[in-house]
Amino acid sequence: MTLKSAIFETIDKHAADWTTMSLDIGAHPELGHEEFRSSALLADELEKHGFTVERGTLGLPTAFIGTYDSGKPGPIAAFLCEYDALPEIGHACGHHIIGVMGVAAAVGLKSVIDETGGIIRVYGTPAEETKGAKVTMAEAGLFDDCSFALMAHPYHAYEKSGESLAMDAVQFEFFGKTAHAAANPHDGVNALDAVVQLFNSLNALRQQVRSDARLHGIIDAGGQAPNIIPDYASAKFYFRSADRAYTNELTQRALRCAEGAALQTGCTLKTNAYEYSYDELRTNETLSGLFSANLIAGGVPADAIQSGKDNGSLDLGNVSVRCPAIHPYVQVVDDPFQLHTIEFRDAAMQPRAMQGLLFGAKILAATAYDVCADPALLRQVREEFERTRK
Repeated sequence: MTLKSAIFETIDKHAADWTTMSLDIGAHPELGHEEFRSSALLADELEKHGFTVERGTLGLPTAFIGTYDSGKPGPIAAFLCEYDALPEIGHACGHHIIGVMGVAAAVGLKSVIDETGGIIRVYGTPAEETKGAKVTMAEAGLFDDCSFALMAHPYHAYEKSGESLAMDAVQFEFFGKTAHAAANPHDGVNALDAVVQLFNSLNALRQQVRSDARLHGIIDAGGQAPNIIPDYASAKFYFRSADRAYTNELTQRALRCAEGAALQTGCTLKTNAYEYSYDELRTNETLSGLFSANLIAGGVPADAIQSGKDNGSLDLGNVSVRCPAIHPYVQVVDDPFQLHTIEFRDAAMQPRAMQGLLFGAKILAATAYDVCADPALLRQVREEFERTRK
């Protein structure tokens, strides 16, 4: 039996456990940083399979790191787990599959790591949908010594790890002075006018930004009644682009627009980052190629693996600037249901999705094994990372 066969056999041996756990998490959705049940299930499972688990990493109650050390020299292979749900519609992004897939892959790799040498780490990363814990972990340097980091996302197709946009989330709060809008409007300072002016300024800015830039926002507070000059108004925006440096520039230009709106209307301005900033995903193409090769070896036709491009933003981006990483997509549903929909949520609880979970775990573990077993591949992964980091 080859070592890869041993990995697959281990995952198959515990298939019923993985399925039960995924369905349990799916049936009990928990929002970000409230995933107490889900994180405990995953951490308990790792301990059952011989991992040492640190819970509450960095003071985050639902974060954890599970570790298995072979005691032999070798790379540090990281698997990343997500397990937060969406408000109201639950696990419509398939995180009940992602978390279990990461654990299953790690347990599969553990069955052979004593032969290849190295360390396996499983990172439990809460709140990907909002204030992603990967940002906090990356800032604390928890990925800096990892040789590579792997995760795969459930989807309706196979897709290569691609790109994502760096993102800043900014709230603009304007403070004015209330007055009766008919009797004495001249005594008021209209905070809503400042928000409207901000939107106008940002809309004008769109012509002078790069084609990959995205500026989009909402008014989340705009007054109480038409006959009252609003003394408070607020807008929340996302600013995105293909790289962190330009996103920083874009956000600074937006801040100047807000300062101008405050000056024009006589309001005062307060800004805050209402969610964490995400860096762009930098796919390690060496790792991505290995993942695709394992998909093909597992029976997926090469022409069924689509080119990947995440048009949104991921907290994995903050990991990918710290160590080599990939974020491919694995097919778990056969109908073209989109993520964050009720249709995908329901389909991702079916037997077909559980088959996809097990297959994805095998491909993740096989990809990690390839690098752990071949020092030349490990060097290639690292050299690409060093060459492409900025």
